[in-house]
Amino acid sequence: MRALACPASLKGALSAGEAAAALASGFRLAGVEVDECPIADGGEGTAEVLFAALGGEWREAVVEDPLGRSIRARWLLLPSRVAVVESAEAIGLGVLAEREPLRASSRGLGELIRAARAEWPAGLVVGLGGSATVDGGAGMREVLSSLPAGTVALCDVRTRLMDAARLYAPQKGATPEDVQELERRLAATQDLTRFADRPGSGSAGGLGAAFAALGARLVPGASYVLELIRFRERLRGMTLAVSGEGTLDETTTEGKAPWRARLVCEHEGVRCALFGGRVELDLPDVHALSGDPRRAAEDLRALGRKLAA
Repeated sequence: MRALACPASLKGALSAGEAAAALASGFRLAGVEVDECPIADGGEGTAEVLFAALGGEWREAVVEDPLGRSIRARWLLLPSRVAVVESAEAIGLGVLAEREPLRASSRGLGELIRAARAEWPAGLVVGLGGSATVDGGAGMREVLSSLPAGTVALCDVRTRLMDAARLYAPQKGATPEDVQELERRLAATQDLTRFADRPGSGSAGGLGAAFAALGARLVPGASYVLELIRFRERLRGMTLAVSGEGTLDETTTEGKAPWRARLVCEHEGVRCALFGGRVELDLPDVHALSGDPRRAAEDLRALGRKLAA
């Protein structure tokens, strides 16, 4: 038996790399040969996944967090000299203790992109997932009026612009009244209207539409990342792949990395088990962890041993 440990991150608990290492530890304790292959879809940890697979050099810049305070944020320069900028690094939920979606601005992402552009990269890839904002990119566009030709925006969901506030603003601290106000603001942003029906335009609180308006190409982040890290090739000779994330629910099937990994595995004839700290999908070969973030690594080691048996 040979296994591929290919989880995405478990937000607030483990990075994709840490999750892969915990799974792999369980398999190895059971005497199973295992390869670690953390995956991502444009959300939190995408740059780390690409760095683990491809290498590169980390850079830092001082930018504003979503509430206007100075923080240091990283971006990655790949060996191909393509710059990888992650929304979550500058304006992610993880950089805030508070949840104030009516105030949260995407300006810091624009500043991080501006810092990356200053090094004249050969290309620009921006991961849009995990933001604390629902401003339709208004803050970002205070800083940026254009993007390099060929910019790619990685969308972790296929959500349209006008569904963004309803579906995701509550996760960012919005009350029902806040959601209505955020919907009104997005609808009033006239220059985003013609991009509102594009799949992914609602990514990261409407950042997808803003990037489309600036000429970027919106692509499914999971497919893009899996191709870049040669996931299909790494499946060859495997008996089993194991993927998952913090929560498996209906949004998982809308473009998240574990679901895309499972589809690739099905095409390649490799069994793929999925896990989640919370599971709301009724599917075969899906495993629920304890749900306790403090036990996530222990849970994954146990799952590796269980699947090896």
